[in-house]
Order: sequence, then structure tokens, then C-alpha cells
Amino acid sequence: MTHSFRTDTHAPYYDEARSWRDSISQYALLPLRIFLGVTFIYAGLDKLTDSAFMKDSGSGSIGDMMRSVRDSSAIPALVDLSLKNPVGFGYAIAFGELAVGIGTLLGILARLAALGGALISLSLWLTVSWASDPYYYGNDLAYLMAWLPLVLAGASVFSVDAALRARRRQRAGGYR
Repeated sequence: MTHSFRTDTHAPYYDEARSWRDSISQYALLPLRIFLGVTFIYAGLDKLTDSAFMKDSGSGSIGDMMRSVRDSSAIPALVDLSLKNPVGFGYAIAFGELAVGIGTLLGILARLAALGGALISLSLWLTVSWASDPYYYGNDLAYLMAWLPLVLAGASVFSVDAALRARRRQRAGGYR
């Protein structure tokens, strides 16, 4: 015995729902982009404007922080490298966070910006928050995981990247 199901009776509703889901899904990573972009811009500016942070030593300095985590980090050699010039390292991290945050928020080279954010988060997890016990108390691992969808997907909407893609498609279509 065979059954035939009429699929055409609900087809308009189904197509409309599928179309709506497809449309809304392109916005799924937008809240993550906004959060990470704003957070990394804030973190970079916070470091650059904190006079205590951008010092070789002293309370709240990058130098003292790196010396305090050296023996508990997963990669002490990375900490040793940063300790050769703690202030330079502090500026590199701060400007890196700014570049990543701006790139992510505006969607400029979004996948590359997200990769930069993931690498910053990975290096901070392996050094500064490695000793967090239990591991989920260290937020750098969570940031690392949050960057990965953006590394994979980029910025599909409300981004410079998307505008440039649309412009290239429009120009390519005009030459046919």
C-alpha cells in the first residue's frame, strides 16, 4: 500500500518559513561580532590609557603580571619572550586588540580579524589564565572558542567585507 502526501497544500507557508529562517540565520553571528568587537576595542583602549599597566614593573604593570604567571603558564618560553620587553609586549597586545576589535566590529577582513582575536585569546589562555582551576574560570578559553565561528564564517551582514562582495558581484554581473 502506498501513501501519497500532498505537499503542495502547505508549500507557501513552508517556503515562507524556510525563507525567513534562511534570512534570519545570516544575522546569527552579529551579536557575537558586536560583543567581541566592542570588548576587544575596550580592552585595547583600557591598556593604552592605564598608566600603571604600560610599565616594566610596579603594581598593575604588564611586567609584574607576566612575571607572576611565568611559572604557572603552559608555555613559559612565551612569557620569557614577553619579559624581554614587557612594555613593548603590552603595546603589541593593546594595538592588536584594537585592530581585532575594529576589524570585527566593522567587518573589515573579518576572518583575519577573528583569527587575530583567536590567537590573542590562545596566547593569553596559555600564559595568563592557564593556571585557572577549574579551567572554566579562565575566560580566555571561552573567548578563544567564541572567535572560532567568526574565523569560519566571517561577517556576512553589516560589514565592509559584505559591501565589497556585493560590489564585486554587481560589477561582475555588469560585464556579462
